[in-house]
Amino acid sequence: MPNIDRDGVSIHYEAHGDGPAIILSHGYGATSQMWAGQIDVLSADHRLIVWDMRGHGLTDSPDDPACYSEAETVADIAAILDAEGADSAVIGGLSLGGYMSLAFQVAHPDRTRALMLFDTGPGYNNPKAREGWNTGMAIPRAEALERDGLAALGGSEEVRVSTHRSAEGLANAARGMLAQFDNRIIQSLATIPQPTLVLVGENDKPFLAGTDYMANKIPNNTHVVIPNAGHAANIDNPSDFNEAVSSFLKSFD
Repeated sequence: MPNIDRDGVSIHYEAHGDGPAIILSHGYGATSQMWAGQIDVLSADHRLIVWDMRGHGLTDSPDDPACYSEAETVADIAAILDAEGADSAVIGGLSLGGYMSLAFQVAHPDRTRALMLFDTGPGYNNPKAREGWNTGMAIPRAEALERDGLAALGGSEEVRVSTHRSAEGLANAARGMLAQFDNRIIQSLATIPQPTLVLVGENDKPFLAGTDYMANKIPNNTHVVIPNAGHAANIDNPSDFNEAVSSFLKSFD
């Protein structure tokens, strides 16, 4: 299992198969383990890369809160692609991982062959909505982890299949990566030229509106709703999820 070093922070990733590269980023509180049900299918014709974000799983949890940010996460993805010799890749992820995939496209459009956005949202245009997300979701999660340790993560599907080492790292990730700071990403949607898969579980009610918004804004998108699935659509209904992703990849490969 390879690791890369970025300024003293060890970033864990795994790579499977051969072919055009795909890199998948997990949701907040999850790890690369959440993609176990996709590895065999997607690595049959691609170089599938999965990884652990800062503060998560087997990646380091630096003490400095400044080490946790959208910019550092995007740079981590780019560094992993560099280590794998991939000039470009299909960039995808679930929830926070999907948001970071959008951020990667903004920073590196030339390295983004396509986007796959699973059960995610594009952030907020309205500053009050961003403040509501931060004060109602991101900061309380950080505070709960600081107070109660890893037990504060709860038992959602993607969390249950993941193993972490540092509650403090996850708290820092909530403050620096889960929190929203501007509207750059949501403003980028209408200018995305790459083929984009916008996918959501039919029961993932908090993300249905955000998914519809992205499907209405991104010019070249395929919109899929996975039946019998919630927020972790790839775990809840892996058969339909894998079929949707495979069909999307075949549409431009």
